Amino acid sequence: DRRVSILEEEGVVFKTGVEVGKNFSVEKLKNFDAVILCGGATVRRGLPIPGSDSKGVVQAMDFLPKSNRWVDGLTDIDPELHAQGKNVIVIGGGDTGSDCIGTSNRQGAASVTNFEIMPRPADDRTAEHPWPYWPFKHKTSSSHEEGSEREFSIMTKEFVTDDEGRLSGLKTVQVRWEKQEGERPKLVEEPNSEKEWPCDLALLALGFTGPEPTLAEQLGIQLDERSNINADTKSYQTNIPHIFAAGDMRRGQSLIVWAISEGREAAYQVDQFLMGTTQLPTKKHGDLPNHP
Repeated sequence: DRRVSILEEEGVVFKTGVEVGKNFSVEKLKNFDAVILCGGATVRRGLPIPGSDSKGVVQAMDFLPKSNRWVDGLTDIDPELHAQGKNVIVIGGGDTGSDCIGTSNRQGAASVTNFEIMPRPADDRTAEHPWPYWPFKHKTSSSHEEGSEREFSIMTKEFVTDDEGRLSGLKTVQVRWEKQEGERPKLVEEPNSEKEWPCDLALLALGFTGPEPTLAEQLGIQLDERSNINADTKSYQTNIPHIFAAGDMRRGQSLIVWAISEGREAAYQVDQFLMGTTQLPTKKHGDLPNHP
């Protein structure tokens, strides 16, 4: 609240509950001298396999916010989105998956298992990730320490359901990654590795594929090959000069520090665009690696 108050004192006007194209026209948006799109990457990655539409297959970002609202006393428990007494399998090994593990344990899950399609990372930095690159090492979060089984190099093939269409289990296979020189790694299923797991609640923590495309389509903004807003990495301008984009909406799902950095850099570029000059701070060349 303090930060919001500071921004309001500086002249920023916040309009919440506004959906462009619904209660604020796209044409009106185009009339602004400059627009910065910072809508994030919100299209969730699904798992299009048999049984994916069954009751009990839930996106992590449906499960976690609902739990937070329940803890804050803002909503009642939704049995479909609660882990108490259930065999929970979290598919996805990132930070969101870790949050799902911790939340499921605190809700009283009967068991919690985490599936990761990638192999288990090494415990220490390897030659493939020399300093100063971020070390790709095996991590155990506080949520993992609360209790969960972790399965690596595993791929879900089917969601098993009962006669009422409710999730009862998962079918999986073990996988390995084969890499030829000059080629991308290839996923190979291990023969005779099929297994069925009991599961009442499957939480999909598979990340996001990009921003919602509707606004870009309405504005006539081009997308890149990954379906993100195609904006210049230096000027942050799209194909429409007075419309800019920053953060996950431009670079794809990433970390909050990148969103903050890009927001500041976009502000610098917009000030330069509008005024012809700027006194805002900016990163110097080499402060951060270029985005590929």
